[in-house]
Amino acid sequence: MRKETKCVQAGYTPKNGEPRMIPIIQSTTFKYDSSAEMGKLFDLEKEGYFYTRLQNPTNDMVAAKIAALEGGTAAMLTASGQAASFYSVFNIAGAGDHVVASTAIYGGTYNLFNVTMKRMGIDFTFVDPDCSDEELEAAFQPNTKAVFGETIANPSLVVFDIERFAAAAHAHGVPLIIDNTFATPINCRPFEWGADIVTHSTTKYMDGHDVGVGGCIVDSGHFDWMAHADKFPGLTQPDESYHGITYAEKFGQGGAYITKATAQLMRDLGAIQSPQNAFYLNLGLESLAVRMERHVQNAQKVAEFLAKDPHVAWVNYPGLKGNKYYERAKKYLPNGTCGVISFGVKGGRTAAEKFMSQLQVAIIATHVADAHTCILHPANSTHRQLSDEELIRAGVAPDLIRLSVGIENADDIIEDLEQALKSLD
Repeated sequence: MRKETKCVQAGYTPKNGEPRMIPIIQSTTFKYDSSAEMGKLFDLEKEGYFYTRLQNPTNDMVAAKIAALEGGTAAMLTASGQAASFYSVFNIAGAGDHVVASTAIYGGTYNLFNVTMKRMGIDFTFVDPDCSDEELEAAFQPNTKAVFGETIANPSLVVFDIERFAAAAHAHGVPLIIDNTFATPINCRPFEWGADIVTHSTTKYMDGHDVGVGGCIVDSGHFDWMAHADKFPGLTQPDESYHGITYAEKFGQGGAYITKATAQLMRDLGAIQSPQNAFYLNLGLESLAVRMERHVQNAQKVAEFLAKDPHVAWVNYPGLKGNKYYERAKKYLPNGTCGVISFGVKGGRTAAEKFMSQLQVAIIATHVADAHTCILHPANSTHRQLSDEELIRAGVAPDLIRLSVGIENADDIIEDLEQALKSLD
Protein backbone atom coordinates (compact mmCIF):
# COMPACT_ATOMS: atom_id res chain seq x y z
CA MET A 1 0.00 0.00 0.00
CA ARG A 2 1.07 3.56 -0.69
CA LYS A 3 1.27 6.07 2.15
CA GLU A 4 -2.15 7.62 1.52
CA THR A 5 -3.79 4.20 1.79
CA LYS A 6 -1.71 3.26 4.84
CA CYS A 7 -2.98 6.39 6.62
CA VAL A 8 -6.48 4.97 6.39
CA GLN A 9 -6.05 1.21 6.48
CA ALA A 10 -2.75 0.16 8.08
CA GLY A 11 -2.48 -1.22 11.60
CA TYR A 12 -5.93 -2.79 11.87
CA THR A 13 -7.79 -5.19 9.60
CA PRO A 14 -11.26 -5.98 10.95
CA LYS A 15 -12.58 -9.48 10.47
CA ASN A 16 -16.12 -10.36 9.44
CA GLY A 17 -18.59 -8.56 11.71
CA GLU A 18 -15.94 -6.67 13.68
CA PRO A 19 -15.87 -2.85 14.14
CA ARG A 20 -14.63 -0.99 11.09
CA MET A 21 -12.83 1.57 13.27
CA ILE A 22 -10.06 0.73 15.70
CA PRO A 23 -11.91 0.00 18.97
CA ILE A 24 -11.13 1.85 22.19
CA ILE A 25 -10.10 -0.74 24.77
CA GLN A 26 -10.58 1.53 27.78
CA SER A 27 -9.54 -1.01 30.39
CA THR A 28 -6.60 -1.05 32.76
CA THR A 29 -6.57 -4.83 33.10
CA PHE A 30 -7.34 -8.03 31.19
CA LYS A 31 -8.91 -11.26 32.48
CA TYR A 32 -7.33 -14.73 32.21
CA ASP A 33 -8.60 -18.19 33.14
CA SER A 34 -5.47 -19.22 35.03
CA SER A 35 -2.34 -17.85 36.64
CA ALA A 36 -0.32 -20.12 34.38
CA GLU A 37 -1.63 -18.35 31.29
CA MET A 38 -0.89 -14.93 32.76
CA GLY A 39 2.55 -16.13 33.85
CA LYS A 40 3.50 -16.74 30.23
CA LEU A 41 2.82 -13.06 29.53
CA PHE A 42 5.00 -11.94 32.43
CA ASP A 43 7.79 -14.22 31.17
CA LEU A 44 7.47 -12.78 27.62
CA GLU A 45 6.74 -16.30 26.39
CA LYS A 46 3.36 -15.39 24.94
CA GLU A 47 1.86 -12.33 23.25
CA GLY A 48 -1.05 -10.63 24.96
CA TYR A 49 -2.11 -7.97 27.43
CA PHE A 50 -2.27 -7.91 31.20
CA TYR A 51 -1.95 -4.26 32.24
CA THR A 52 -2.38 -1.10 30.17
CA ARG A 53 0.61 0.60 31.80
CA LEU A 54 2.73 -1.63 29.57
CA GLN A 55 0.59 -2.28 26.51
CA ASN A 56 -2.95 -1.81 25.28
CA PRO A 57 -4.56 -3.22 22.09
CA THR A 58 -5.80 0.19 20.91
CA ASN A 59 -2.36 1.69 21.32
CA ASP A 60 -0.66 -1.19 19.56
CA MET A 61 -2.94 -0.97 16.53
CA VAL A 62 -2.23 2.76 16.16
CA ALA A 63 1.50 2.20 16.70
CA ALA A 64 1.41 -0.46 13.97
CA LYS A 65 -0.07 2.10 11.57
CA ILE A 66 2.73 4.58 12.32
CA ALA A 67 5.32 1.81 11.89
CA ALA A 68 3.83 1.01 8.50
CA LEU A 69 3.93 4.67 7.48
CA GLU A 70 7.59 5.00 8.50
CA GLY A 71 8.57 1.63 7.02
CA GLY A 72 9.62 0.25 10.41
CA THR A 73 9.35 -3.16 12.02
CA ALA A 74 7.87 -2.20 15.41
CA ALA A 75 6.60 0.86 17.29
CA MET A 76 5.23 1.96 20.64
CA LEU A 77 3.10 4.92 21.70
CA THR A 78 4.13 7.13 24.61
CA ALA A 79 2.36 9.74 26.71
CA SER A 80 4.10 12.64 24.95
CA GLY A 81 6.80 13.54 22.46
CA GLN A 82 9.10 14.29 25.39
CA ALA A 83 8.57 10.76 26.70
CA ALA A 84 9.37 9.37 23.24
CA SER A 85 12.64 11.32 23.08
CA PHE A 86 13.58 10.19 26.58
CA TYR A 87 12.73 6.52 26.04
CA SER A 88 14.46 6.41 22.64
CA VAL A 89 17.81 7.31 24.25
CA PHE A 90 17.39 5.78 27.72
CA ASN A 91 16.55 2.42 26.13
CA ILE A 92 20.19 2.07 25.03
CA ALA A 93 22.13 4.53 27.21
CA GLY A 94 22.58 4.79 30.97
CA ALA A 95 24.81 6.32 33.62
CA GLY A 96 28.36 6.70 32.30
CA ASP A 97 27.29 6.70 28.64
CA HIS A 98 27.48 9.45 26.04
CA VAL A 99 25.29 10.67 23.15
CA VAL A 100 25.99 13.05 20.24
CA ALA A 101 23.08 15.40 19.50
CA SER A 102 22.39 18.23 17.09
CA THR A 103 22.21 21.73 18.53
CA ALA A 104 19.23 22.39 16.25
CA ILE A 105 16.56 20.54 18.20
CA TYR A 106 13.42 21.52 20.09
CA GLY A 107 14.26 23.51 23.23
CA GLY A 108 12.39 21.06 25.46
CA THR A 109 14.44 18.17 24.08
CA TYR A 110 17.66 20.13 24.57
CA ASN A 111 16.76 20.75 28.20
CA LEU A 112 15.81 17.08 28.67
CA PHE A 113 19.22 16.02 27.39
CA ASN A 114 21.39 18.79 28.81
CA VAL A 115 19.83 19.03 32.28
CA THR A 116 17.56 16.15 33.29
CA MET A 117 19.36 13.24 31.61
CA LYS A 118 22.70 14.74 32.54
CA ARG A 119 21.59 14.38 36.19
CA MET A 120 21.03 10.69 35.40
CA GLY A 121 24.68 10.34 34.39
CA ILE A 122 24.31 10.46 30.60
CA ASP A 123 26.62 12.95 28.88
CA PHE A 124 25.67 14.79 25.70
CA THR A 125 27.90 16.55 23.18
CA PHE A 126 25.95 19.01 21.03
CA VAL A 127 27.21 19.68 17.51
CA ASP A 128 26.13 22.19 14.90
CA PRO A 129 24.24 20.23 12.21
CA ASP A 130 26.40 22.04 9.64
CA CYS A 131 29.69 21.31 11.43
CA SER A 132 32.77 20.12 9.58
CA ASP A 133 33.60 16.44 9.25
CA GLU A 134 36.45 16.96 11.70
CA GLU A 135 34.16 18.55 14.30
CA LEU A 136 31.63 15.75 13.92
CA GLU A 137 34.28 13.07 14.29
CA ALA A 138 35.69 14.78 17.38
CA ALA A 139 32.27 14.64 19.08
CA PHE A 140 32.34 10.84 19.37
CA GLN A 141 33.74 9.10 22.43
CA PRO A 142 34.42 5.43 23.23
CA ASN A 143 31.23 5.38 25.35
CA THR A 144 28.98 7.03 22.71
CA LYS A 145 25.73 5.08 22.33
CA ALA A 146 23.65 7.11 19.83
CA VAL A 147 23.35 10.18 17.62
CA PHE A 148 20.17 12.33 17.79
CA GLY A 149 18.78 14.94 15.39
CA GLU A 150 15.53 16.38 13.96
CA THR A 151 14.51 16.12 10.30
CA ILE A 152 13.27 19.73 10.43
CA ALA A 153 14.31 21.51 13.61
CA ASN A 154 11.74 23.27 15.80
CA PRO A 155 11.80 26.28 15.57
CA SER A 156 14.99 27.01 13.57
CA LEU A 157 13.79 24.96 10.53
CA VAL A 158 17.27 23.54 9.94
CA VAL A 159 17.01 20.57 7.57
CA PHE A 160 19.16 17.76 8.96
CA ASP A 161 21.62 15.92 6.69
CA ILE A 162 20.40 12.45 7.61
CA GLU A 163 22.71 10.48 5.32
CA ARG A 164 25.83 12.23 6.60
CA PHE A 165 25.02 11.75 10.28
CA ALA A 166 23.87 8.15 9.70
CA ALA A 167 27.22 7.34 8.09
CA ALA A 168 29.10 8.90 11.02
CA ALA A 169 26.97 7.07 13.60
CA HIS A 170 27.37 3.70 11.86
CA ALA A 171 31.13 4.19 11.52
CA HIS A 172 31.19 4.29 15.33
CA GLY A 173 28.80 1.36 15.74
CA VAL A 174 25.83 3.34 17.10
CA PRO A 175 22.31 4.08 15.80
CA LEU A 176 20.98 7.38 14.47
CA ILE A 177 17.76 8.54 16.16
CA ILE A 178 15.68 11.08 14.23
CA ASP A 179 12.76 13.16 15.51
CA ASN A 180 10.53 13.28 12.43
CA THR A 181 7.70 15.35 13.96
CA PHE A 182 7.64 18.32 11.57
CA ALA A 183 8.16 16.34 8.35
CA THR A 184 5.97 13.33 9.25
CA PRO A 185 6.42 10.13 7.21
CA ILE A 186 4.32 11.78 4.50
CA ASN A 187 7.15 14.17 3.57
CA CYS A 188 10.21 12.23 4.78
CA ARG A 189 10.95 8.65 5.80
CA PRO A 190 14.32 8.85 7.59
CA PHE A 191 14.84 5.07 7.47
CA GLU A 192 15.29 5.37 3.70
CA TRP A 193 18.27 7.66 4.34
CA GLY A 194 20.02 5.52 6.95
CA ALA A 195 18.32 6.43 10.23
CA ASP A 196 17.71 3.58 12.68
CA ILE A 197 15.12 4.89 15.17
CA VAL A 198 12.42 7.53 14.57
CA THR A 199 10.49 9.48 17.20
CA HIS A 200 7.42 11.70 16.96
CA SER A 201 5.47 14.12 19.02
CA THR A 202 2.15 12.81 17.76
CA THR A 203 0.58 15.89 19.40
CA LYS A 204 1.53 17.85 16.28
CA TYR A 205 0.64 17.01 12.66
CA MET A 206 -0.22 13.37 13.32
CA ASP A 207 -3.04 14.32 15.70
CA GLY A 208 -3.60 17.56 13.83
CA HIS A 209 -6.50 18.87 15.88
CA ASP A 210 -5.24 19.86 19.36
CA VAL A 211 -7.09 17.05 21.11
CA GLY A 212 -4.47 14.62 22.45
CA VAL A 213 -0.91 14.80 23.74
CA GLY A 214 1.21 11.83 22.69
CA GLY A 215 4.41 10.45 21.24
CA CYS A 216 5.73 7.47 19.32
CA ILE A 217 8.97 5.56 18.79
CA VAL A 218 9.55 3.44 15.66
CA ASP A 219 12.36 0.93 15.08
CA SER A 220 13.63 0.43 11.52
CA GLY A 221 14.85 -3.07 12.29
CA HIS A 222 18.07 -2.22 10.42
CA PHE A 223 20.54 -1.81 13.28
CA ASP A 224 22.40 -5.00 14.20
CA TRP A 225 22.60 -4.90 18.00
CA MET A 226 24.47 -8.20 18.26
CA ALA A 227 27.20 -6.91 15.93
CA HIS A 228 27.91 -4.28 18.60
CA ALA A 229 27.03 -6.42 21.61
CA ASP A 230 29.60 -4.82 23.91
CA LYS A 231 28.03 -1.37 23.42
CA PHE A 232 24.44 -2.44 24.12
CA PRO A 233 24.42 -4.97 26.97
CA GLY A 234 20.80 -4.15 27.80
CA LEU A 235 19.79 -5.70 24.47
CA THR A 236 22.49 -8.34 24.06
CA GLN A 237 22.90 -9.72 27.60
CA PRO A 238 20.32 -11.49 29.81
CA ASP A 239 17.69 -9.37 31.58
CA GLU A 240 17.36 -10.87 35.02
CA SER A 241 14.05 -9.05 35.61
CA TYR A 242 12.59 -11.34 32.90
CA HIS A 243 14.26 -14.62 33.89
CA GLY A 244 17.37 -14.03 31.82
CA ILE A 245 15.82 -13.20 28.44
CA THR A 246 18.25 -11.70 25.93
CA TYR A 247 16.13 -9.37 23.80
CA ALA A 248 18.27 -9.37 20.66
CA GLU A 249 18.31 -13.16 20.59
CA LYS A 250 14.67 -13.83 21.46
CA PHE A 251 13.00 -11.04 19.49
CA GLY A 252 15.51 -10.52 16.70
CA GLN A 253 16.91 -7.44 15.07
CA GLY A 254 13.46 -6.08 14.19
CA GLY A 255 11.79 -6.59 17.57
CA ALA A 256 14.40 -6.33 20.32
CA TYR A 257 14.54 -2.55 20.74
CA ILE A 258 10.78 -1.91 21.06
CA THR A 259 10.21 -5.03 23.17
CA LYS A 260 12.84 -3.88 25.66
CA ALA A 261 11.40 -0.34 25.70
CA THR A 262 7.97 -1.79 26.45
CA ALA A 263 8.94 -4.55 28.88
CA GLN A 264 11.46 -2.48 30.86
CA LEU A 265 10.88 1.24 30.47
CA MET A 266 7.11 1.32 30.15
CA ARG A 267 6.83 -1.23 32.96
CA ASP A 268 8.96 0.88 35.30
CA LEU A 269 8.18 4.45 34.20
CA GLY A 270 4.66 4.08 32.83
CA ALA A 271 4.48 6.99 30.37
CA ILE A 272 1.76 5.25 28.34
CA GLN A 273 -0.58 7.04 25.97
CA SER A 274 -4.22 6.67 26.99
CA PRO A 275 -6.33 4.46 24.69
CA GLN A 276 -8.74 7.37 24.22
CA ASN A 277 -5.92 9.61 22.97
CA ALA A 278 -4.68 6.80 20.73
CA PHE A 279 -8.16 6.64 19.20
CA TYR A 280 -8.09 10.40 18.54
CA LEU A 281 -4.59 10.03 17.08
CA ASN A 282 -5.82 7.42 14.65
CA LEU A 283 -8.55 9.77 13.42
CA GLY A 284 -5.83 12.34 12.75
CA LEU A 285 -3.64 9.82 10.96
CA GLU A 286 -6.43 8.95 8.53
CA SER A 287 -6.29 12.47 7.04
CA LEU A 288 -2.54 13.07 7.53
CA ALA A 289 -1.55 12.74 3.87
CA VAL A 290 -4.29 15.12 2.74
CA ARG A 291 -3.53 17.67 5.45
CA MET A 292 0.24 17.68 4.93
CA GLU A 293 -0.22 18.42 1.25
CA ARG A 294 -2.44 21.38 2.15
CA HIS A 295 -0.09 22.60 4.90
CA VAL A 296 2.81 22.67 2.45
CA GLN A 297 0.82 24.38 -0.31
CA ASN A 298 -0.46 27.06 2.06
CA ALA A 299 2.90 27.63 3.74
CA GLN A 300 4.66 28.06 0.39
CA LYS A 301 2.15 30.75 -0.65
CA VAL A 302 2.38 32.50 2.70
CA ALA A 303 6.19 32.41 2.73
CA GLU A 304 6.33 33.89 -0.78
CA PHE A 305 3.92 36.65 0.29
CA LEU A 306 5.95 37.47 3.40
CA ALA A 307 9.21 37.57 1.42
CA LYS A 308 7.79 40.39 -0.70
CA ASP A 309 6.06 42.45 1.99
CA PRO A 310 7.93 45.70 2.83
CA HIS A 311 7.11 45.39 6.54
CA VAL A 312 8.91 42.04 6.84
CA ALA A 313 12.61 42.10 7.67
CA TRP A 314 13.40 38.44 6.91
CA VAL A 315 11.73 35.07 6.25
CA ASN A 316 13.00 31.57 7.03
CA TYR A 317 11.30 28.72 5.16
CA PRO A 318 13.20 25.84 3.50
CA GLY A 319 10.78 25.87 0.57
CA LEU A 320 11.93 29.33 -0.54
CA LYS A 321 14.62 29.51 -3.22
CA GLY A 322 17.67 31.11 -1.69
CA ASN A 323 17.05 29.56 1.72
CA LYS A 324 20.17 27.98 3.18
CA TYR A 325 18.49 24.58 3.29
CA TYR A 326 16.55 24.75 0.02
CA GLU A 327 18.69 22.19 -1.85
CA ARG A 328 18.90 19.83 1.13
CA ALA A 329 15.13 20.04 1.52
CA LYS A 330 14.69 19.11 -2.16
CA LYS A 331 16.79 16.00 -1.50
CA TYR A 332 15.15 14.74 1.68
CA LEU A 333 11.71 16.34 1.34
CA PRO A 334 10.93 16.61 -2.39
CA ASN A 335 7.19 16.94 -1.79
CA GLY A 336 7.59 19.84 0.66
CA THR A 337 8.80 20.40 4.21
CA CYS A 338 6.06 21.44 6.66
CA GLY A 339 3.71 24.32 7.45
CA VAL A 340 5.96 26.20 9.87
CA ILE A 341 7.57 29.53 8.94
CA SER A 342 9.62 31.95 11.00
CA PHE A 343 9.96 35.62 10.09
CA GLY A 344 10.68 39.01 11.57
CA VAL A 345 8.90 42.34 11.23
CA LYS A 346 10.68 45.66 10.91
CA GLY A 347 10.52 47.56 14.19
CA GLY A 348 11.53 44.72 16.49
CA ARG A 349 9.70 43.65 19.64
CA THR A 350 7.28 46.60 19.76
CA ALA A 351 6.24 46.23 16.12
CA ALA A 352 5.82 42.48 16.53
CA GLU A 353 3.49 43.00 19.50
CA LYS A 354 1.35 45.45 17.53
CA PHE A 355 1.25 43.12 14.52
CA MET A 356 0.12 40.19 16.67
CA SER A 357 -2.68 42.22 18.25
CA GLN A 358 -4.27 42.87 14.85
CA LEU A 359 -4.58 39.26 13.69
CA GLN A 360 -8.07 37.79 13.22
CA VAL A 361 -7.59 34.43 11.46
CA ALA A 362 -4.28 33.35 12.98
CA ILE A 363 -4.64 32.17 16.59
CA ILE A 364 -2.09 33.25 19.20
CA ALA A 365 -1.10 29.96 20.84
CA THR A 366 1.93 28.08 22.10
CA HIS A 367 1.00 25.13 19.92
CA VAL A 368 2.38 24.40 16.47
CA ALA A 369 1.74 22.05 13.55
CA ASP A 370 -2.03 21.53 13.57
CA ALA A 371 -5.03 22.31 11.38
CA HIS A 372 -5.42 25.85 12.75
CA THR A 373 -3.10 28.66 11.77
CA CYS A 374 -1.21 29.41 15.00
CA ILE A 375 1.26 32.20 15.67
CA LEU A 376 3.64 33.01 18.50
CA HIS A 377 6.03 35.85 19.28
CA PRO A 378 8.51 34.29 21.75
CA ALA A 379 9.96 37.63 22.93
CA ASN A 380 6.53 38.67 24.23
CA SER A 381 5.41 35.25 25.48
CA THR A 382 7.53 32.16 26.10
CA HIS A 383 10.81 34.14 26.33
CA ARG A 384 9.45 37.44 27.70
CA GLN A 385 11.73 37.30 30.75
CA LEU A 386 14.81 37.77 28.53
CA SER A 387 16.33 41.04 27.34
CA ASP A 388 17.00 41.58 23.64
CA GLU A 389 20.67 40.69 24.19
CA GLU A 390 19.73 37.50 26.03
CA LEU A 391 17.24 36.58 23.30
CA ILE A 392 19.93 36.86 20.64
CA ARG A 393 22.31 34.68 22.68
CA ALA A 394 19.53 32.11 22.97
CA GLY A 395 19.08 32.08 19.18
CA VAL A 396 15.68 33.79 19.32
CA ALA A 397 15.73 37.21 17.67
CA PRO A 398 13.54 39.86 19.38
CA ASP A 399 11.52 40.21 16.18
CA LEU A 400 11.16 36.46 15.50
CA ILE A 401 7.60 35.30 14.90
CA ARG A 402 6.80 31.60 14.52
CA LEU A 403 3.88 31.03 12.16
CA SER A 404 2.33 27.58 11.84
CA VAL A 405 0.25 27.72 8.68
CA GLY A 406 -2.95 25.70 8.91
CA ILE A 407 -5.30 24.19 6.35
CA GLU A 408 -7.66 27.17 6.03
CA ASN A 409 -7.97 29.00 2.72
CA ALA A 410 -4.52 30.41 1.94
CA ASP A 411 -5.96 33.71 0.72
CA ASP A 412 -7.71 34.26 4.05
CA ILE A 413 -4.45 33.64 5.90
CA ILE A 414 -2.54 36.01 3.63
CA GLU A 415 -5.18 38.74 3.84
CA ASP A 416 -5.12 38.49 7.61
CA LEU A 417 -1.34 38.82 7.71
CA GLU A 418 -1.46 41.68 5.20
CA GLN A 419 -3.94 43.78 7.18
CA ALA A 420 -1.99 43.20 10.40
CA LEU A 421 1.27 44.20 8.71
CA LYS A 422 -0.31 47.35 7.27
CA SER A 423 -1.16 48.41 10.83
CA LEU A 424 2.58 48.99 11.28
CA ASP A 425 2.54 51.95 8.85
